[in-house]
Amino acid sequence: MKTRHGGYRATFLRVAFSGARYHPVRCCRPACYARTRLPLLLALLLASVLTATADEIPDDLTNMSLEALMNLEVTSVSKKPERQTGAAAAIFVITNNDLRRWGVTNIPEALQRVPGISVARIDANKWAITSRGFNSRFANKLLVLIDGRSVYTPLFAGVYWETQQVMLEDVDRIEVIRGPGGSLWGANAVNGVINIITRSATETRGELVAMTAGNEIPGIGSVRHGGKLHNGGDYRIYAQYKSYAEGYSAAGAHDDWRSGLVGFRADWSDGPDDLFTLQGDLYRGKAGQQVSIPTGNGPTVGVPVVDDTDSNSGNIQLRWARALDVDSDLALQVYYDHVGRDGAVLFEDRDTLDVDFQHRFRWRIVHDLVWGLGYRFVQDNTDNNATFSLEPSSRGVNLYSAFLQDEISLTDNLRLTLGSKFEHNDFTGFEVQPNTRIAWSPDVAHTFWGSVSRASRTPARGEQDVLLRVQPAPDPGVPVYVIGDNQYDSEDVLAWEAGYRFNYRNRWSLDIAAFYNDYDKLRTLDPVTTPPANVLLAFDNNMSGETWGVELASQWQVRPGWRLNASYTWLDMALHLENGSMDYLSRSAEDASPTSSAALWSSLDIGASLQFDAALLYVGAIEASGIDIDSYVELDLRLGWEAKPGLEFSLIGQNLLDNRHPEFLPDFISTQPTEVKRSIYGRVTWHF
Repeated sequence: MKTRHGGYRATFLRVAFSGARYHPVRCCRPACYARTRLPLLLALLLASVLTATADEIPDDLTNMSLEALMNLEVTSVSKKPERQTGAAAAIFVITNNDLRRWGVTNIPEALQRVPGISVARIDANKWAITSRGFNSRFANKLLVLIDGRSVYTPLFAGVYWETQQVMLEDVDRIEVIRGPGGSLWGANAVNGVINIITRSATETRGELVAMTAGNEIPGIGSVRHGGKLHNGGDYRIYAQYKSYAEGYSAAGAHDDWRSGLVGFRADWSDGPDDLFTLQGDLYRGKAGQQVSIPTGNGPTVGVPVVDDTDSNSGNIQLRWARALDVDSDLALQVYYDHVGRDGAVLFEDRDTLDVDFQHRFRWRIVHDLVWGLGYRFVQDNTDNNATFSLEPSSRGVNLYSAFLQDEISLTDNLRLTLGSKFEHNDFTGFEVQPNTRIAWSPDVAHTFWGSVSRASRTPARGEQDVLLRVQPAPDPGVPVYVIGDNQYDSEDVLAWEAGYRFNYRNRWSLDIAAFYNDYDKLRTLDPVTTPPANVLLAFDNNMSGETWGVELASQWQVRPGWRLNASYTWLDMALHLENGSMDYLSRSAEDASPTSSAALWSSLDIGASLQFDAALLYVGAIEASGIDIDSYVELDLRLGWEAKPGLEFSLIGQNLLDNRHPEFLPDFISTQPTEVKRSIYGRVTWHF
């Protein structure tokens, strides 16, 4: 698309910114549904189609065409714009329209349909989310970014999903890469990268008001104003409030939560070659939980305490992109991020300063090179207590990085990519993360790709400096502590991937990826003392393992205005204890992600103003914290009505097949898990 900046150059500039068994109350085995409800559900997916003729479905649809979806530009695979269909990686893109049609209210809900991604709710405000295995509250092998800003916590190694709030109306797309991304994005992008990219202020002019309420959502309200700057640029300011009800637990839930978000974004140009973005957010939230707290210094049993954890954060980010010529450009990004948590177990203040520079240029026609430099400084301050402490309680950590990637055009339809990330951190020193990728597109309909990558997961602050009292102890008379080890090393993976994409006349598409990952120096907890003394469990690297699997995504444009999508994941894992380790709980991580999961969803436009969306989700059985959790099937529905241009009403139902069901259990900090309940809510969105 041509713009005032012209062709590819403007495209780059926009993108650069841019034992026991746990049973639910009701049977949720797939076989039960196959005999009773699945035929009715499939009929429900098709019912509205039988009442709509082709003449009733307009050509000008709110959905993107399958051709447009196949040609979506992504940036997370190679840090430059490229067509999704030609990317040499397993990538799935969630568009802004998907977020609206799926009826989701937060990012974790949106990720449920992505192949290779396991999403499980622990309670009403906590999730375990991972890519290709090793699921946990703090799944430490998945890097998550919001507009290039890392939200991966260096304290526990993972993501506090409840605090990662963005206005979904302002999200342009979510690029989900399964597989290592360490050669570009650095440490901790071991099993995948999730990059949440928001829309430019140019795309959000005018006013927006959105309200959501239902039985499990007391209220969500969003407002936004977008306008023009005096220098010709654009801006938006926005605010959002969210309130979620408790989950279900016979022992009491106490996990309701609420949050507030305010922010701004401005985009402007300085001549035809420079684009600037300045954006920032302030967040405040309170998330409830019931947690087991040890009391005193002697051997005691944990005491249940209702804990309303206060969270606050703020960030400001500046990006500058310059087009030097048609095949050369550079970008600089600087951000400051503050995060605070105040709860019964943890008090933390963390400040992060990050600087990232990259330069792309073409050399000798066939070489498209991208290189960059980065620096990050993280300073944390914590308060020690009888349950959790860090020594030292305050610490500053430096991270220096550089990367180089060369995409070589061997022929017109064959590309070889070589690259590596080089990092130095204060925990393990120097880390190298290389990768090789190749993509062959014999014609516009077919793409074959493969890759070999090495990636590292560097130690978290807690793994070297923590003292954590574990409750309940196996013997209430003997306290058990988890302690850090300053010799704890990085975890490594060598990953092999292959994939194939096919697009049949922009009517039907198939995207399939297979992988084999070989892990070394995985985390274990091994005793350094035995009773009658206090039991001390120290972090160590006494486990290795392999994972392998297949992931599939498919789209079928049945007719204008009706699209079917499907995704499927098969995953297997084998973990091995080494050096005499007896940490069978860590080894049980091979069962914490389902062997198979699937999703089938339909998006149907009925006439010019009605929309009907339906989704079936299947998640296989898992074992979390030594407890079996059954597989389940769930149904989500959405009926949308555009009363007039810009004004839309929606009725949405989630998890409609059961009153409630469990999905995961706490695996690090002893909190009270709850079950996911059926949810029905309404939404009104007004653009003007």
